Amino acid sequence: MIDPALWAHEPPYYVAAAVLGYMLGAIPFGLVLTRLSGMGDIRKIGSGNIGATNVLRTGRKDLAALTLLLDGGKGTAAALIGARYGLDIMLVAAFAAFIGHLFPVWLKFNGGKGVATFLGVLLGAAWPVGVFACATWLLVAFTLRYSSLSALIAALLSPVFAWFMVGPEIAVLAAAMAVLVYIRHHQNIARLLKGEEPKIGQKKKDDGAPAASA
Repeated sequence: MIDPALWAHEPPYYVAAAVLGYMLGAIPFGLVLTRLSGMGDIRKIGSGNIGATNVLRTGRKDLAALTLLLDGGKGTAAALIGARYGLDIMLVAAFAAFIGHLFPVWLKFNGGKGVATFLGVLLGAAWPVGVFACATWLLVAFTLRYSSLSALIAALLSPVFAWFMVGPEIAVLAAAMAVLVYIRHHQNIARLLKGEEPKIGQKKKDDGAPAASA
């Protein structure tokens, strides 16, 4: 049997990896689940974000947990499928899935903030790095109670974890995703600096402004 990795280093395979990764990442699970459950359009609730944090604002913890699992799972799936064809294909597919979540074509390129998919990609690309990133998120969330700050610190440290644990290729992937996580959280960063960012479980003064990660 021919090893797929031996013939995967051709332009068509990189394109296929990018397209399939993007299409997988672009599935808006938060929106799909809330509509199927009769909760309406999640984009008209709370922050308007399609991620798990905003789904939680509907009061459906089960839907929020499932959204978190699926948004992370699509990143993991893209990385694992791509890994069958070699490291380079895996990197393309994984990053494309992350981009798909941030900028889904189905929602006029207005997607989530990417934290769950970011962590899912790391778990699929290099599970020890993903585990450390998830542990970082949980530690900050439980101690400081800021979802957005948890995401920002986990994103910041992930390239460092990757560099020392697995090597530069995954570190570059983690760094590229981290930059986009920070860009998507620019409003959260501004509120954190002003001391106006609500903590986990705390209601926002203005539901029109996104407060947490998704």
